[in-house]
Amino acid sequence: MRYLTVALAKGRLAAKAMEMFEKIGLSCEEMKDENTRKLIFTDEETKIRYFLSKPSDVPTYVEYGAADMGIVGLDTILEEERKLFEVLDLNVGKCRMCVCGPAEMADKLKHHELIRVATKYPKIATDYFFNKKKQTVEIIKLNGSVELAPIVGLSEVIVDIVETGATLRENGLEVLEEICPLSARMIVNQVSMKMEQERISKIIKEMRGVIK
Repeated sequence: MRYLTVALAKGRLAAKAMEMFEKIGLSCEEMKDENTRKLIFTDEETKIRYFLSKPSDVPTYVEYGAADMGIVGLDTILEEERKLFEVLDLNVGKCRMCVCGPAEMADKLKHHELIRVATKYPKIATDYFFNKKKQTVEIIKLNGSVELAPIVGLSEVIVDIVETGATLRENGLEVLEEICPLSARMIVNQVSMKMEQERISKIIKEMRGVIK
C-alpha cells in the first residue's frame, strides 16, 4: 500500500487538524516532538505521511500531486485558484474576509467611487470589487500589516481577514462590507481522488462524523 501524503498549513490550523485526525484514529507520534527538525512525519501503521507547509503553498502541493490531500483556510484556496477538489468544511478557524476602513469611507463604497484598496489578497479583492460590485478600484498588494495602509494614507480601505475586530478598533478602523465567511477546508488532488478513492472517501466520511 502506498503512502497517502497530507499537507498541513503551519500553525494553529495544523494542530487543530491533527486533533481531528486523532479522533478518527490517524495519529502521528512523530509530530508531537516539539524539538524535531524533521520536515516529513510518517505513521507506518496507517501508511500516512504528513508535512507542514506555508499556508499559501498547500494548494500548490495538492494541485501538483506532491500531496494527496491538504488542510488550509478558504482564503488561501480562493487566492491561489488551484485545480483541486475542495471536499470538506472542517468548521474550525472561522473568520470573515471583509472590506475595512475608517467609518467615513462607507459612502465612497456605496457610491462606487474610485478608491485604493490595500490587501494581502489581490485576487479576492479584484473578484469582489470588479466582478461582484462592478466598482473600479486600484488594488495595492501588501505583505505586512495592512491596517497601516489607511492610517498613513496609502489606501482608503483594506481587504483583510477579520476574526474579532480588535486590531481594527484599536486603529480606528471598522468592517464596512463583508466579502465572505472563512474556515479551514480539506482539499484533495484530482488524480488522487480517482486512484485512492476508497481510502480518501473513508477519511472524509469519518471526519464528517467528528465535525458533527
